[in-house]
Amino acid sequence: MVVDNVARNSPTQEVNCYKNEIACEIEWNDKDPFFDWDLNHFRLLFELQAISVGVLITRSDELQQGFNSIGRAKSRGASTTHTSKLYPRIQGGGCPILAGGIKRSLNVKDQP
Repeated sequence: MVVDNVARNSPTQEVNCYKNEIACEIEWNDKDPFFDWDLNHFRLLFELQAISVGVLITRSDELQQGFNSIGRAKSRGASTTHTSKLYPRIQGGGCPILAGGIKRSLNVKDQP
């Protein structure tokens, strides 16, 4: 693993986005165990002093209502990544985490 041109031996994946010791993963429609994978990698990278914080972006549970209204509910079901499946996994820490879910209200088409 190479971070800021410094090679470190570590069995890890590449992070979606990385800059200035901040690692960011975006989990939009994966199976929820991917959260465990991301959080474990954040902890490892934090322990190696390669990152100072991990950021996880996913969708909020309420966004499912938006998928229901456009007929996409079946392809965006409860077995995929949502905030209610992420937040309990963050308990216990190891690495500072900033996590959030995109809400339906952020869709400009839904604004009056």
